[in-house]
Amino acid sequence: MTARPRVTVFDYGSGNVHSAVKALEAAGADVRLTADRAAVMEADGLYVPGVGAFASVMSGLEAERGPELIGRRLAGGRPVLGVCVGLQVLFDRGVEGGVTTEGMGEWPGTVERLDAPVLPHMGWDLVRAPEASRLFAGIRDERFYFVHSYGVREWTMEPHARLAAPMVTWGEHGGPFVAAVENGPLAATQFHPEKSGAAGLRLLTNWLETL
Repeated sequence: MTARPRVTVFDYGSGNVHSAVKALEAAGADVRLTADRAAVMEADGLYVPGVGAFASVMSGLEAERGPELIGRRLAGGRPVLGVCVGLQVLFDRGVEGGVTTEGMGEWPGTVERLDAPVLPHMGWDLVRAPEASRLFAGIRDERFYFVHSYGVREWTMEPHARLAAPMVTWGEHGGPFVAAVENGPLAATQFHPEKSGAAGLRLLTNWLETL
């Protein structure tokens, strides 16, 4: 029998962690909920949740040396999945209420208020995933659960001659926004897989199969 992949859910003070643990277990992972540095570094996959404001998520991560540990994992090619604000903090900066907070800078771009008449963007919605996406294999036509007022409205990363370009999945609410990114060992979704029913479970299973 194949061993279950070991996943650490980074417990740095964000909400929503227990539903993430249950969903990952249902998808086939051996899950630990902890901020223990050895567990964060040694797991087959690291799941980074994020609920609330960009600044508070960054503050919680920094208190547990999250940016350093995530950077070290990625430098070693070890997979990381960010979810909701866990996607947003991977970009250069977030702007909320006129306050700019520096993010991790894994990708260029700014998290800003969505340009939509109704906020938050809340509920089930379709996304536009690339044909070659591994995260969305078998679920490109499914709906996923969103709850957010901020997002990345432009993808500005320049292609590199010797590196595969990241695969970007788009959502729509008043205009396009980044719904997911797949970039080597680093992947992230703006929606909540753990709240997205069978489609979210399949996405998590797809991610586990890459570990």
